[in-house]
Amino acid sequence: MEVIYAQILKLVLAVVFGGIIGLERERSHKPAGLRTHMLVCISSALITIISVDYFGNDYARLVAGIVTGIGFIGAGAIIAQGKEGMHGLTTAASLWVAAAIGIGTGIGWYVLSGVTAILTLAILFLGRLEKRLVK
Repeated sequence: MEVIYAQILKLVLAVVFGGIIGLERERSHKPAGLRTHMLVCISSALITIISVDYFGNDYARLVAGIVTGIGFIGAGAIIAQGKEGMHGLTTAASLWVAAAIGIGTGIGWYVLSGVTAILTLAILFLGRLEKRLVK
């Protein structure tokens, strides 16, 4: 019974960590916001939990599948707009980080995943500072 509580804790933490990043993206009116980041993070955590618990040391292939799949989702967030350049690169990168945080949480690296979520939030807030400095 303790194992199931540990797995539930991992999923809840993945939702919290993904939510931290997603909330900032939502407040910035980006295409991938709160729910998307939470879903990416929790799904990555669940896939990792299943991989570790049922495939033992051979979970690298499933983790590689997560990274590849998120690459496709991130590509969908990137929009080329002629001479204006690309839009959505930061959102795509934040989705990739959310997946990595989910993987870390699924493995049980709570502190590392939490610190990564906080650092990612700080990096995303730098974008607002960057816009103010450019003006």
